[in-house]
Amino acid sequence: MQLTVKDAARLLNVSEKTVYRWIKQEIIPVYRINEQFRFSRAELLEWATSRRIQVSPDIFLEADKPQVPLPSLTEALRDGGVAYRLGGNDKPSVLRAMIDVIKLPEEVDREFLFQVLLARESLGSTGIGDGIAIPHVRNPIVLHVTRPLMALCFLEHPIPFEAIDGRPVTTLFALISPTVRAHLHMLSRLGFVLQNQSFRAALKRQASREELMALLAEAEAALPTVGGPRSETSAAVSPNPQPMPKTEPSCR
Repeated sequence: MQLTVKDAARLLNVSEKTVYRWIKQEIIPVYRINEQFRFSRAELLEWATSRRIQVSPDIFLEADKPQVPLPSLTEALRDGGVAYRLGGNDKPSVLRAMIDVIKLPEEVDREFLFQVLLARESLGSTGIGDGIAIPHVRNPIVLHVTRPLMALCFLEHPIPFEAIDGRPVTTLFALISPTVRAHLHMLSRLGFVLQNQSFRAALKRQASREELMALLAEAEAALPTVGGPRSETSAAVSPNPQPMPKTEPSCR
């Protein structure tokens, strides 16, 4: 709970006045501590991602100081895998199927992961709209993985997910991280690349693994650098966030 209104405004690329308006409208997650507003970094990033608000690259400076370089999303997806025609008739069964096929280290307790993902959904849907959900845990450090993983799963049938736009989900991105810093790194980058139209179009048509990896790498290469000029995407963000309008399942 370390972010002030000024911090939130800087990271969201908006004015403090806009942040106060969002607080008054009760559309942004905020806490009142000792008569002052404070924000959770993870919650703020999730909120911005669900509304397709491009956060400032400075978000990477706010987490723990890096000890080792963090992998790219392309590397994380290569490690986590891509699955097609994932079965399931509701949110729990889809999450269960996802955990069954994702490429996890042997020491990870899959049943425990399933339970914490269900618990996370009870706090609020991870469906960000446009048929996409990003199931993840808010306290990733307990998973004891050595490096971040990202799995991409295409569902066999659209599933109601209580997403922000009310649309059923057809595509899941699963984020599994060893630290809070890695979690924020992955979520920030994924929020950015999901604004890339070519990559989103490939998701809609459930493109091949090879095409998805190539387009992801291309989209990720366009990420703004910390301390550099803001991208056109970032600068064009509206201060009035709106909801976002094969084979058997196996991670390859």
